Amino acid sequence: MKTLIKSLALTILTGIATTSFSLAETKPIVRPTAAASFKTGVYSTPSGKLHISLDKQTGGTVDVRLKDAKGTVLYSERLGRNETRYRTRLDLSELENGTYELEMTNGVETTRQTVVINAQQQRIVNIQLLAAN
Repeated sequence: MKTLIKSLALTILTGIATTSFSLAETKPIVRPTAAASFKTGVYSTPSGKLHISLDKQTGGTVDVRLKDAKGTVLYSERLGRNETRYRTRLDLSELENGTYELEMTNGVETTRQTVVINAQQQRIVNIQLLAAN
């Protein structure tokens, strides 16, 4: 009799455990795979202006940042999900000589371009693709 009660209790507990595990909802961790793709164009003028053009698809955001050599963000702009065009002109004439980095990212893909300022010569923008994921 005790064996029958133990077997019955074990069967009931197994059934309850199986049911509760099958009813539990699992949510897998999903990495964003569909980010807004973008294209950029960057050029400078002799007067120290940096022109940035960016065209992107709708559906995702793109961040544009200008950083100094220490990584301090000097300029930051976020393009919203529905924006498709971005045009801006940054005045770099007040910045000190040195190397700066222009970074554009959609969270999956990142483009970095180096901006070199040398006030003794004509202002130069050296565009060099450093990383694209």
